[in-house]
Amino acid sequence: MSEKFGRQLYSIGESYKIMYNGIRTIGAFKKAKSKNLLDSKFIERIMLAVTEVNSCPLCSYAHTKIALEAGISHDEIKNMLDGIVDNIPDEEVEGVLFAQHYADKRGNPSKESWHKVVEVYGKTKAEGILAATRMIMMGNAYGIPLGSIKNRFKGKPDERSSFLYEIGMLLTSVIFFPISLIHALFSALLKKPLITFK
Repeated sequence: MSEKFGRQLYSIGESYKIMYNGIRTIGAFKKAKSKNLLDSKFIERIMLAVTEVNSCPLCSYAHTKIALEAGISHDEIKNMLDGIVDNIPDEEVEGVLFAQHYADKRGNPSKESWHKVVEVYGKTKAEGILAATRMIMMGNAYGIPLGSIKNRFKGKPDERSSFLYEIGMLLTSVIFFPISLIHALFSALLKKPLITFK
C-alpha cells in the first residue's frame, strides 16, 4: 500500500538550482545572524513554513524538535505544519509569508513579494530570511527522496516517487555539491545579485 505525502517532487534540474541558491546565500544568513537580526524562533518558523509547503516528513520531524527546543509551543508548531500561521508574532508574519510564497513558487517568487520583504525588514535582514528559506528548500529537496527511500524499505512507498528517482536524487546531490559551490563562488566574485526574477 502506498502513501501520498504531498506536492509534486522536485526534478534533478530543480534540485541543482535549489542547492546553488542555498549555498549562494549562506553568507547573507551568517551576516544577518551576526547582527542579531534573526533569532532562532524566527528561523524555525521559516523552516516549518517552507517544510509544510514542500511536505517533507523528515524535515518536519527534525524542525519540530528544533522549534520545541527554541521555545516555540507545541500548538504553534502543529498549526504551522497544518499551514495555519495565526500564532506567529506580527513582526515575523511578512517573512514567514514570503518563505511560504517562495516555496509555493518553487524558488521563483514574485519581484513584488521580495520588494515588500526588503521594505519591511531592510536589505540585510531580508537577505537573511531569503537564506533561511533557501537552506530549508535545499533540505526539503533532498530530504524528501531520502525519506521516500526509507519508507520504501518499510513497505510504504511514496506514490509520486520511484526507486530510481530516489537513488538518482541522492547520488546527484553528491555530484552537485562541489559544482554548485564553485558556481556560487564565481557568482559572488562577479557580484551577481542574490535573487533574480523571471
